[in-house]
Amino acid sequence: DQDLNLSSLIVTPEQVNRRVVDDGSGDGRVDLICSHINLVGIDVELAARIGGAASMRQARINYLTVHSRLSYGLIASGVEYDYALIDCPPNFNVVTKTAIVASDRILIPAIPDYLSTIGIEQLKRHIGELVDEFNGFANQTDNRSAINPTIMGVAPTMIRPYGGQPISAQQNFINRIKERTGLPVFDSFIRRNDTMYGARPEYGIPIVLLGESAYSVVRSELEGLTTEFLGKL
Repeated sequence: DQDLNLSSLIVTPEQVNRRVVDDGSGDGRVDLICSHINLVGIDVELAARIGGAASMRQARINYLTVHSRLSYGLIASGVEYDYALIDCPPNFNVVTKTAIVASDRILIPAIPDYLSTIGIEQLKRHIGELVDEFNGFANQTDNRSAINPTIMGVAPTMIRPYGGQPISAQQNFINRIKERTGLPVFDSFIRRNDTMYGARPEYGIPIVLLGESAYSVVRSELEGLTTEFLGKL
């Protein structure tokens, strides 16, 4: 099947862009490519395209082609951005792998608890294995570039703050993440607020752009995380 050009899927949200503060260049803009419920089976479809090769060479080509789909799609779209943020599902499937192949940096949002600590260790190992496998196949195939995504660190989410800091139980897991994974953990964090986040989709605008005083603390935390993120690039 002929792949869609990603440029045909781009949406430029008017409500958001009316609030975007331009940097003075005159071309500041935020675009979005939305997910869709019909993509629920896309991972199975992509996995099927990797198999069925008649030779090892074809198997390598299939592997590289599938895992490079998003990377090539971004290039073929013809649209150039300062930053492209890719939100991945919370599992290490083919879709997530295509995002890692297309990325220069990886940010891991995580709840500081026991299961997340184990999950981050596993994710770090899986990313290393993916990079080694992809580059091994790329080295044996013409016109294929190696990848080298780096993990920027872990961004704590669903935090319950006390006195401006995560509660002691969560802070202990933050320290454990640093010790067990060797990854940096962002100083900025995002607090838990089910009511506030749950109501956002109907407004069609991010919390950080809302002006109400009730959102000022969350907005400040998101701005802090963004500033720290940009400082690490």
